[in-house]
Amino acid sequence: MDIGSLEQSVSLAIIFSGIFLWVGMLTGIWKYYQISHSEQARAHYYVDIAHRSSLLYAPASLIIAVLAFFSVWAEELNLIFVLINLFFFSFSILSYVLHGWLKDTTNQFKQPHQMGRWHLPKWMLSSAMIFLVIGELGATAGLLLGAIIGLNRL
Repeated sequence: MDIGSLEQSVSLAIIFSGIFLWVGMLTGIWKYYQISHSEQARAHYYVDIAHRSSLLYAPASLIIAVLAFFSVWAEELNLIFVLINLFFFSFSILSYVLHGWLKDTTNQFKQPHQMGRWHLPKWMLSSAMIFLVIGELGATAGLLLGAIIGLNRL
């Protein structure tokens, strides 16, 4: 297959897989630095989470790329499904990096919700989590269904 013929949805998922892997490596350096400079030999909780989640979202994005590749849906719909997943993966990693940088909490769900020196309204995190769950599950289900139909046609 000619690489130039990959759909944008597939290409974006592959590129973001690489970005998430790279962020995982960078946060791994940050994690190591904190471990080596800590009396307890531990990194901040959210630095560790940012590192692990980045490394987990890298292969997840490749799976999303494969599902989009085999999906029977129109490219526009596949692209929407992929972008929803990539948005929420990126949003999650960014929030973990921010909490790790600010060292403001070890549990973002603990009330009052903290972001640096600011307290966030309860509805904000609840709404974000509801949108994340619906978005990721719905978009992935759409790609999975499209891939199942597509693979059954082969």
